[in-house]
Formats: sequence, structure tokens, C-alpha cells
Amino acid sequence: MDLFSAIQLAEIVSTFFYTFIGVVLMFLVWKMIDWMTPFPILKEIEKDQNIALAILIGFLFLSIAIIIAAVILS
Repeated sequence: MDLFSAIQLAEIVSTFFYTFIGVVLMFLVWKMIDWMTPFPILKEIEKDQNIALAILIGFLFLSIAIIIAAVILS
């Protein structure tokens, strides 16, 4: 029980707050990417089975998540 007694309420609240901020930023980035492309991304990935585009979008989200995490931690 010593491990759980060291957890502060402020740490839990800040974790939820920064998680919410990160998810909102990722959603905004998705909407911006979807708005900037001249074709529907979801149609290309789901219906046309464009694996290269899916990998590219996945790596893009991974890199943006790393940038958001670095900004939040700094």
C-alpha cells in the first residue's frame, strides 16, 4: 500500500488534463490533414485498400504524438 499512498490527487488530475489536451490536438491534426488533402483519406484507406497511405498516416500520427508529448513534458 505504500506505492498507492505516494500518488497525489494533483498528479491524477494533471494526467487526465494532459491526456485530454493530447487527444484534442491529435483530433485537430487529423481534421487539418483531412481538409488539406484533395481526396478523402478514409475512402482511400478503407475502400481502395491503399496500404502505403495507411502507413504514411500512421507514421505521421506517431511523429505528431511524439511532438505533443515533448511539448507537454517540457
